[in-house]
Amino acid sequence: MKKNRPIIFILLFLAIVAVVLFTQNNSTTLQEKESGFAIADTSAITKIFIADKQDHTVLLERKGNAWQLDGKYVAHPKMIETLLGTMYQMKVKAPVSNSSHNNVVNRMATIGIKVEIYKMAYRINLFDKIKLFQHERLAKVFYVGDATQDMRGSYLLMEGAERPYVVYLPYLRGYISTRFSPMEDAWKSHNVFNSKLIDIQSLAIYFGNKSESSFRVDINDARGNYELIALANNRKVTNYDTLKVLNLLTSFADLRYETRLNNLFTPEKIDSIISSPFLYKISINDRKKGETTVKMFKRNAIPDNMVDGEGGLIPVDHDRFYAQINDGEDFVLMQYFVFDRVLMPLEFYEK
Repeated sequence: MKKNRPIIFILLFLAIVAVVLFTQNNSTTLQEKESGFAIADTSAITKIFIADKQDHTVLLERKGNAWQLDGKYVAHPKMIETLLGTMYQMKVKAPVSNSSHNNVVNRMATIGIKVEIYKMAYRINLFDKIKLFQHERLAKVFYVGDATQDMRGSYLLMEGAERPYVVYLPYLRGYISTRFSPMEDAWKSHNVFNSKLIDIQSLAIYFGNKSESSFRVDINDARGNYELIALANNRKVTNYDTLKVLNLLTSFADLRYETRLNNLFTPEKIDSIISSPFLYKISINDRKKGETTVKMFKRNAIPDNMVDGEGGLIPVDHDRFYAQINDGEDFVLMQYFVFDRVLMPLEFYEK
């Protein structure tokens, strides 16, 4: 009997642990089944899938320290930060009243946005001390509906639950439903170029209306040995300002567009613009990303209010221009204020 005591104590201890875990899990399951929308540890989230009733979907996936959109785009960091902050801080105000219940549920069945949240978990987790067998699992599924009448909250319904709840952010004078957009455009990063100097192999800048100003920079090594080539005649420029070229190459680490125009312009208007002669074309060969080419086009000034000093119309907008990015998939508006530093002609770099 004495020999069996250690085994009995171990079995008794394990039985107590099992009962405690079972009770905690049951309690947590019952609580979260209806109203546990918030995510306590957003750093464990690996994927977020969002879909609406019109078959619009987005898949956001954590890739190291960044997020990827639909497996091919960089997701907008600020949008991701806002979404994760919302899921961490959102709180339940109250269940939907009985009088409003049917209307809210019927409305969500029509326009509700489905949100699936995946996160890393452990098959064995004893008091957050012993964690074994990590794996990815579907953590929560809920539906996001309309804003409340006072515009201070949104209706959310957990999958499998019968009653929706009013959910809000304590610091927000508004509603959270717009933060769960199923539209791909809402999540795309605004980066046009984000190549570091160490990754750039070559850079070419073409001037559509002044071909003699077009040039290419080839980087031979990381010690600053560059070749500057005049593209009009493939002439190698031997006397150029090294510091200016270095400033040019380091300017491509973070260049962004202002807004996407895909859904604001008709396809016919976009085709008309990109069929016109380009103003500039920039091609970067990046060791990690491959080649990125962006074409830029003039933007006509708005006739109203835009006049020159003598009262005449300004035919071209000198503040903004159009561009075609992401291998021609996106048509965007960009600012000269952002891109002027990389649009200097060849003669600017020659001594």
